[in-house]
Amino acid sequence: MSNVEVEFYWRPGCGFCAALDRPMSKSGFNVRKINIWEDPSAAARVREVANGNETVPTVIVGSTAMVNPSFAEVEAAVKAASA
Repeated sequence: MSNVEVEFYWRPGCGFCAALDRPMSKSGFNVRKINIWEDPSAAARVREVANGNETVPTVIVGSTAMVNPSFAEVEAAVKAASA
């Protein structure tokens, strides 16, 4: 659908992450899932955009960072970045 990369920061046991992952995995988007518990630099990236917190899911599309977004918000960001 789009060649825009969607960075999807998550961690195991996160219900909000699992809920967002379902539509993301069916979307056809170019999604790169990053487990913040396995990647300290990813955890630091999330803290940068989430006011110092490791709040997941955090999704970054281009220059747009979203903390705990809805799938509709992610979809809108992908469409905007693809335009």
